[in-house]
Amino acid sequence: MIQIGSIQIDTADPVTWAVAGALIALALVIWLILRSGAAASRAARAVEPLAHQMGTLGGRVQALSDGQQRLAGGLTHVSDLQARSQAQMMEAMERRLEEVQKSMGDTLHGTSTRTARSLGELQQKLEQIDKAQANIEKLSGDVLGLQDILSNKQRRGMFGEIQLNDIVTKALPADAYSFQTTLSNGKRADCLIHLPNPPGPLVIDAKFPLEAYEALVAADGAEAIKRALRDLGAAVRVHIKAISERYIIEGETADGAVMFLPSEAVYAELHARLPEVVRAGFDARVWIVSPTTCMATLNTMRAVLKDARMREQAGEIRKALKQLHRDVEIVGERAGKLETHLRQAGEDVDGILTASARAGKRAERLDNFDFEELAPDEGGTVVPLPRV
Repeated sequence: MIQIGSIQIDTADPVTWAVAGALIALALVIWLILRSGAAASRAARAVEPLAHQMGTLGGRVQALSDGQQRLAGGLTHVSDLQARSQAQMMEAMERRLEEVQKSMGDTLHGTSTRTARSLGELQQKLEQIDKAQANIEKLSGDVLGLQDILSNKQRRGMFGEIQLNDIVTKALPADAYSFQTTLSNGKRADCLIHLPNPPGPLVIDAKFPLEAYEALVAADGAEAIKRALRDLGAAVRVHIKAISERYIIEGETADGAVMFLPSEAVYAELHARLPEVVRAGFDARVWIVSPTTCMATLNTMRAVLKDARMREQAGEIRKALKQLHRDVEIVGERAGKLETHLRQAGEDVDGILTASARAGKRAERLDNFDFEELAPDEGGTVVPLPRV
């Protein structure tokens, strides 16, 4: 129970609560109305600048609309220009593309032509390479064959003899040498050069100390090289001794002989690293030659043979010159006699011409038939004709 002045309110009565609620609601509505009015006043005051701004914004929107229309016109113009530019660009691009296609076609044609030519040249070079490869294979086979030949002493000797024969036949006339000639001691010389005395027939014998040289090439280390050089020198000394004993015969051959080495490399090693062996050959009157020096030596021998043959023919030449001199003297004598005969014939012709001239003059006078007195210098007497 609530006592308000003289009024008592029963809090347990629902009507009381309903009335209280209605009063509270009424108060709340009144408050809201008052509150809304204040808010409306404030809103009105707030809307005034907003309306002003809206007006300004409307003007701006109108200006923006006008600008948009102008922009639309400008865009249309730009679009037209772009369309024309694009069309011109497309035409230029088409022309350029045609030029590029034509240039590319010409380039491709030239490239294809050059490629075809290059392929042809490449084919030719490949054919040359194939031929070279075939030659290399053949050369390899020849090298293997040469190795087989050089591995056998007998075949190696034949190889040296064949090379010597080839050099001699190219350097000397056919009657200046002979091969495989047997000497009086029963030894057979590889080649005998028929030189005049002195020095007399000269023997050339082919030797090839290949094993000793191969050992020198394969030697590794100072001691091995020294031993290989000693073996090579010993092998060459054996050949020098054999040639000196077999092919230098007093009264039959020259007082020296030649050892032919069919290898420039062996010859170079002897002169470069074994000069004492070369001097030993000089002491034994055996001269060592290689293919190159053998050719030079044979050319010198050819000059000697030519000079000797000229000396042999000197007597015949002098005899022929003496006969030629006598023939010239006979021709001179006969020419003198002919000159005498011609001079006499000339004098006879002159006399005949003189007598013919006189006879002609007399005939001319007789033809006139006037027997005038002869000229005093002619002499003679005029015979008078009888009168009838």
